[in-house]
Amino acid sequence: MADYIAQPELSHLLEVKNLSTRFFTEEGVVNAVNNVSYILDQAERLGVVGESGCGKSVHALSMIRLIPIPPGKIISGEVLLKGQDLLKLNNSEIRQIRGCNIAMIFQDPMTSLNPVLTIGYQISEALKLHKGLNTRDARSRSAELLAMVGIPEASQRLNDYPHQFSGGMRQRAMIAMALSCDPWILMADEPTTALDVTIQAQIIELVKRLQDKLGMAVIWITHDLGVVAGFAQRVNVMYAGSLVETGPVKLIYANPSHPYTNGLLGSIPHLVRKQGEKLVSIKGEPPDLCNLKTGCPFAPRCVYAIEHCLQETPQLITVEPNHLVACWEYERLARGYHPGKPGDFNPRG
Repeated sequence: MADYIAQPELSHLLEVKNLSTRFFTEEGVVNAVNNVSYILDQAERLGVVGESGCGKSVHALSMIRLIPIPPGKIISGEVLLKGQDLLKLNNSEIRQIRGCNIAMIFQDPMTSLNPVLTIGYQISEALKLHKGLNTRDARSRSAELLAMVGIPEASQRLNDYPHQFSGGMRQRAMIAMALSCDPWILMADEPTTALDVTIQAQIIELVKRLQDKLGMAVIWITHDLGVVAGFAQRVNVMYAGSLVETGPVKLIYANPSHPYTNGLLGSIPHLVRKQGEKLVSIKGEPPDLCNLKTGCPFAPRCVYAIEHCLQETPQLITVEPNHLVACWEYERLARGYHPGKPGDFNPRG
C-alpha cells in the first residue's frame, strides 16, 4: 500500500488518501483504483494521464460517488474536500456537493446533455437547485454563462436543443453548466477527445482562461501528454489503477523517474527528431485488473525490473522536492542505465 504523505503545514483544497475502488463482476473482481493518494490546492491545474483502463476516470467518479453501485464499490480511502470526507456523506449530502462545489465535464457532450430538453433549461436546473434562483433569474444567469464561454447570441440560443449545437458548442455549453454554481473544483474527463484539433485548442484555452478568472482548481483527465504539457502545473501518472509518479509538469517531463512515464514521453511524436530516431513503444500489454499479482504492476513490461519488483509493490517515495515515484529502480533510470540487448526496447528512447 502506498502510504499517504501528509503535509500538515499546508491547508489543501482536496486530499485523496488511499482511495481504492473495485467492480464485482461475473468475470471476477476488477481492481480499478488501488490506494491512490494525492493533494490538490486552490487554483491548481492538475493533469491525470495514463493509457485507457488505467483508472483515471474511475478514480474521479469515485471521488464524487458516481460509480454504479453495484457492481462498483469504494472499499477504502478518504476524499477530504476542505476537511470534509465525501465518502462519509449520505446521498442527499453528496448531491449538494456534486455540481456545486465539484463540477464535472464529461467526454461526450451529446450523451451528457438531455436531447429532449433545451440548453437553457438544463443550465437553469442547476442554478435553481443549488443557488435557489427563480426561473427568470436562472434564465438570465444561463445566458450570461453561455456568453462567458463564447457562444454568440447567447440569450437566443437558450431555447435551442443539443442537436442544434455543433460539437464544440455543446462542449462549451457543458462548461457553462459546470461553472454555473461557481465550483471550487472542475473535473474534466477527456473533454476534447471527440473534437477536432482546432476546437480542442479553443476549449483548452477557454478552460485555462476561465480558471484564471474564477480561481477554481482543475483536474484534467487525458491520455494526451501534449495537452498536459501546455495546460497543467502538476501531473499524476496512473498505471493499472495505481499512481506511479506525481510532480510538477516541468520536473517530470525533464526528468521522468518511472519507466512507464519515460515510455509515454518517448512515444510522443516531435517535430524535430534526429535522423534515424524512432518513436518508443512499450512492449507487452497492460495487466489483467481481475488478476493483479504481487509486486509492481508494470514489472512484466519493464526492462529495469529485478526480482524485488515482482515480490513487493513499491510505495511512492520522494526523488526531489514535490516529485514522487513508485519504483524500486528509479535511480538506474536516472543514470541512463539500460540492461536490454541491442534492439530491445529502451525506455529512454
